[in-house]
Amino acid sequence: MEATPIDNTFEDPGQRAPLVLNHNDFTSVTTDICRASESPRPPRAWYIAFAISAALASLFFLLIFYLFITGVGIWGNHSPTMWGFPIVNFVFWIGIGHAGTLISAILFLFRQKWRTAINRFAEAMTIFAVVCAGTFPVIHVGRVWVVYWLFPIPNQMELWPQFRSPLLWDVFAVSTYFTVSLLFWYVGMIPDLATFRDRAATKTRAIIYGLLALGWTGSNRHWHRYERAYLLLAALATPLVLSVHSVVSFDFAVAQLPGWHSTIFPPYFVAGAIFGGFAMVVTLAVPSRQLWGLKDFITMRHLENMNKIILLTGSIVGYAYVSEFFIAWYSGATYEGFAFINRAFGQHAWAYWLMLFCNVVAPQLFWFKRFRRSIPVMYFVVMCVNVGMWFERFVIVISLEQDFLPSSWGYFAPTWVDLMMLVGSMGLFLMLFLLFIRYLPVIAMAELKAVMPQADPHTSGEHDTPAGQNREVV
Repeated sequence: MEATPIDNTFEDPGQRAPLVLNHNDFTSVTTDICRASESPRPPRAWYIAFAISAALASLFFLLIFYLFITGVGIWGNHSPTMWGFPIVNFVFWIGIGHAGTLISAILFLFRQKWRTAINRFAEAMTIFAVVCAGTFPVIHVGRVWVVYWLFPIPNQMELWPQFRSPLLWDVFAVSTYFTVSLLFWYVGMIPDLATFRDRAATKTRAIIYGLLALGWTGSNRHWHRYERAYLLLAALATPLVLSVHSVVSFDFAVAQLPGWHSTIFPPYFVAGAIFGGFAMVVTLAVPSRQLWGLKDFITMRHLENMNKIILLTGSIVGYAYVSEFFIAWYSGATYEGFAFINRAFGQHAWAYWLMLFCNVVAPQLFWFKRFRRSIPVMYFVVMCVNVGMWFERFVIVISLEQDFLPSSWGYFAPTWVDLMMLVGSMGLFLMLFLLFIRYLPVIAMAELKAVMPQADPHTSGEHDTPAGQNREVV
């Protein structure tokens, strides 16, 4: 504990803060990052968080079983609000998974070195978010025993899927996104898994990590093939950032409904997904670096860069909100205008204004460098974004409660099952993330070492951070 806090940047404004602080070398990087997995007992906070998240995940699966034996009537869904919480949760979790692909693939292709400390758990977050997302459409179809009809294979009724249905488009888009993201995540971990194998203290760990490392030896041939495969997967994953959430937005945009049938939905959804995804990365990065002592690797420079992206994408989302109202007014369509006025001043106006504050107003704090680098302010903003992005999907879906026929108007109210399933999915996500931190490399050691000054054969060491300098203070 230092007497006075020292900022993470150099005094010279023209010189960037280093990506790795406090005079770390290759050995200390390996030791510090492996500590999370190799320590016999993780911190007490890990046990507490895991117990809570595992309990919530168990509740989630129990409620799914209760849904199967009882029926979808346990939800608050009704006509005309047919989709309710399940599709709100589905779109929310799919959006959360976008930041991992963006950080890993697009920033890799643009050779942004600051991605190396955060890409691994961002990729893991993508996988776990898609797992949570994929659960909801399956249980929402009602007749889950014939859910395999969604796949493009003949069935016993000699029927083929309806290829004009956005539900089928989701099956292709989400399954492709999950597969490519999983491969990208796993291939990137192979050198680090080999490090875990070589450092294993027990035979069981050595066998498990050895199988996962696929015989990695670190030879020139292995590195050549690894880098080629990683580059190809990055190039393959990049279009998915735009395509997957665009396809998800088609669930709404292709419907002939006021407030939904809009060409702005694909770019609006993509920007919102990156916006919410980066907020979740910061939400997970701040406690992770504190809990496992990773402040030398996940530095304030990384957090500030992500906050800048949150500010940019948040501004795009705010522009989309304004555009929707302008187009509704400019079109002169009575039903379109009513749909948006009802969002802002109708039965669920409180949700709309909460969404507007969380997604548009709160991120404006990041215009100021002092706030971008303040952990309490940063965490307040990203938690606002997490809440706001869920309510954005809520506002879109629930806006159907007042449709063309006043005789069918109603008020959507979620049941306790709706609320507990939302909380349970969060528990499942957190449980998977905690297991990942405990047993797999949370930071890409091989990639991090490649951007350190010691990796440059022409460096003389003058760029290394002196011991004790630029240390963050809790």
